[in-house]
Amino acid sequence: MVTTYKSLNSSAATKGKKLSAETATLSYKMDYEPSFLRTLFSLILVSSLLDCVLSEVDAFPDTKTWFENLLPSTMCIQNASIESVYGIMFDAGSTGTRIHIYSFTQKYPDQLPELRKEIFESVKPGLSAYADIPEQGAETIRGLLEVAKDAVPSSHWKKTPVVLKATAGLRLLPEKKAQALLSEVKNVLEESPFLVPDNSVSIMNGTYEGILAWITVNFLTGQLYSQSKQTVGILDLGGASTQITFLPQSEETLEQSPLDFITSFKMFHTTYKLYTHSYLGLGLKAARLATLGAVETGAVDKQIFRSSCLPKNLEAVWEFGGVSYRYGGIENGESGFKSCYAEVLRIVAGKLHQVDEIKGSTFYAFSYYYDRAADTNLIDYGKGGILEVRDFERKAIEVCDHMEGFTSSSPFLCMDLSYITALLKEGFGFKINTPLQLTKKVNNVETSWSLGATFLMLQSLRISN
Repeated sequence: MVTTYKSLNSSAATKGKKLSAETATLSYKMDYEPSFLRTLFSLILVSSLLDCVLSEVDAFPDTKTWFENLLPSTMCIQNASIESVYGIMFDAGSTGTRIHIYSFTQKYPDQLPELRKEIFESVKPGLSAYADIPEQGAETIRGLLEVAKDAVPSSHWKKTPVVLKATAGLRLLPEKKAQALLSEVKNVLEESPFLVPDNSVSIMNGTYEGILAWITVNFLTGQLYSQSKQTVGILDLGGASTQITFLPQSEETLEQSPLDFITSFKMFHTTYKLYTHSYLGLGLKAARLATLGAVETGAVDKQIFRSSCLPKNLEAVWEFGGVSYRYGGIENGESGFKSCYAEVLRIVAGKLHQVDEIKGSTFYAFSYYYDRAADTNLIDYGKGGILEVRDFERKAIEVCDHMEGFTSSSPFLCMDLSYITALLKEGFGFKINTPLQLTKKVNNVETSWSLGATFLMLQSLRISN
């Protein structure tokens, strides 16, 4: 099997021409293989010694791709083993930091290697909670690196790349505070025994999250290398932002969508035009702040933010993004689903672009969609399941109209379920009977953007034997 990789179409390789993130093309040219994992490594291991020599002289210094600044710059790893390859990806989110350690093997010299396993660990809170104490935030990374040191053989440490990509939590911080955190994290990575590229620590654009998560899910489900090319859409609900990504089948969707919602790239001799967008400030926890009316005012000493989405007699303190908020219910006011839904509806009304096509499409939903469904026994936490949009609404009504009966769960459960319902129905415009596949893992691999990012990271490395 002969495999070649080109970062740009030949027509875009003209020196000096800068491509935008919306129109640049990612091109993978390869023979068909009936396995994602084999295809993955057919791309990674084809680099020869010549590739390493060429990498020393940048043949196309002015060309750019849609994932410019997202991944490490091209490097050549000398004497890398073709028998074992590892990749470490940190996902620094708004509510926690997660480490994904991927290991791959090649059993026989004449066969392509396969993914062996993923090791996943996380810590809370997220880096953004350490905005004023960046050194302590970096220490959480040091702890997770110990997990990586146990997972990766010491003989492979120096040739195993480690990358951290921060998402919405750090996007919401003032630039100076965010950069201070990233600088401390970079120092910790450089003290580790792993391979640390120059741009290994950065804040990732929200659009990339959706694209990389879409690549991950459709690789793991086999859609991208199947004959049918029937891909699935993805819905990701984080703490500070939410993403939607799918492959439109309607020309009307492509023509009527905002230009910055459409991104094109080429894989497996097929050009994909994805509809993708990240809504900063519409993640689950950011929506809580907005519902409480605390976004613009911020935390004020002794002020209590109240909502009909909370138990009437509740008064508590909630930490988010390194800030403490006092909140509670409305003791002599209305409560229940009807009044709560009216509050959360104001957060999404008119804020999201709607596409008729999604009403009949297949979507995978994860992150807080999954967590809240599992918290209320709509799905099994370990196995996931298929829900319709109205299942979230039904559970929201049940919880909100009987809040005192859910004291053992999060006090925000009513608000969260109501918000998810409003986001899906009124925000994105899904029908109440639209099915959603709720999943945490596919083939024992986390359904996040991290595998897609690792996939591209490894392609950026020139591995020679």
